Amino acid sequence: MKNNFQIPSGMHDILPEQQNVWQKINDTLSSIAQFYGFQRIDTSIMEDSELYIKGTGESSEIVQKQMYTLKTAGGDSLTLRPEMTPGIIRAYLEHGMPNLASPMKLYASGPVFRRERPQSGRYRQFHQFDLETIGEQDPVLDVQIIQFCAVALQSLHVGPFIIHINSIGCNQCRPHYKKALKDFYRSKLRQVCADCRARYKTNVLRILDCKDEKCQRVRTQVPPILDYLCEECHNHFKLVLEYMDATGFSYIVNHYLVRGLDYYTKTVFEIFAGDVSTSTEQTPVALAGGGRYDGLVRLLGGKDTPAVGMAMGMERIMNILEEKKATFGKEARIRVFLVQLGDLAKKKSLGLMERFRLSGIPVQESLGRASIKSQLRIADKVGAEFALILGQKEAIDGTVIVREMENGIQETVPLEQIVSYLKKRFAG
Repeated sequence: MKNNFQIPSGMHDILPEQQNVWQKINDTLSSIAQFYGFQRIDTSIMEDSELYIKGTGESSEIVQKQMYTLKTAGGDSLTLRPEMTPGIIRAYLEHGMPNLASPMKLYASGPVFRRERPQSGRYRQFHQFDLETIGEQDPVLDVQIIQFCAVALQSLHVGPFIIHINSIGCNQCRPHYKKALKDFYRSKLRQVCADCRARYKTNVLRILDCKDEKCQRVRTQVPPILDYLCEECHNHFKLVLEYMDATGFSYIVNHYLVRGLDYYTKTVFEIFAGDVSTSTEQTPVALAGGGRYDGLVRLLGGKDTPAVGMAMGMERIMNILEEKKATFGKEARIRVFLVQLGDLAKKKSLGLMERFRLSGIPVQESLGRASIKSQLRIADKVGAEFALILGQKEAIDGTVIVREMENGIQETVPLEQIVSYLKKRFAG
């Protein structure tokens, strides 16, 4: 049969055979987040476009190239969320959370949307797991966010991985570094790509994030930002590194790491798959990234509020686990398959299925099939231990035939006793 429709480019389906791994990722990340004191929040997948323009940065790659934006009939401009942090901060302010105890620790997961060139591990619709700690500037919370990522990846057996950390300073010291970068690149603009020549005018820091090989060659001569940090940022980063040493997780101080969003201040980090260094010879897969954003709450209408957060790419984790052929416990064996024939038997089956659910007995069925033979064939295919056969006669008599699939032995059991009968057979 011809299929006239295919999924749009850059989108993807998560199929039934992938759900075991997918659910394990979701459950593991949520469980660890709750252990660390984070509470779940779910925000809208569509927001006022201005929230992302203002929050993410007008010169950011997301705003310039990647947002899915639409105009409503009423003239509103709405955007599918390209990342979660601005929406969470909007909810934090809108629902009065600044009046609650600080820090406010929130986590979220769900789809995000970016219009970019699809490639391996990069989709236009993908899922992120997001953590935000709002209302505290202590650097130990920066490290707790990073530690969460490392612990979660270890728990999922995703490895090896390496943590890259840097500080990009604050609004006091970063302008001095930007000036130094401008001075450095002024005579080298012909040596970098066209995008970086544009970034030189809009946000020179973004040149350091470019993956173009020729830009990375020039980048090796760039003065490190750590030489330009003010005393407060220097002390903050010093404590971050000391706390990281206490976690026992290996890390690299990457002088070129700036992240692609304008709201970051001080600590930034990314976690890459594989045992990679800062070498420009390869572009490693980023599994998670984030940092501190002490100015975003105020930028979106609140008071000065320090915050730190991260986002983790869930598909990238799943891809690694699928490559490793990871399993997280096989699905429970189908022990009971319900076979029925006739309208009265179907009616009885609906109530019987609910009894099994309440008793914790997993059952599979094929209610739409009319032939007992075809249903028994399915029961055999799925490896059922018992087939319960409910025909017109059994439905009238209030009985059910229990058939052992391995040897074909059958026994008639009263319907009212079937749950206790099966539990005894399972126990034996």
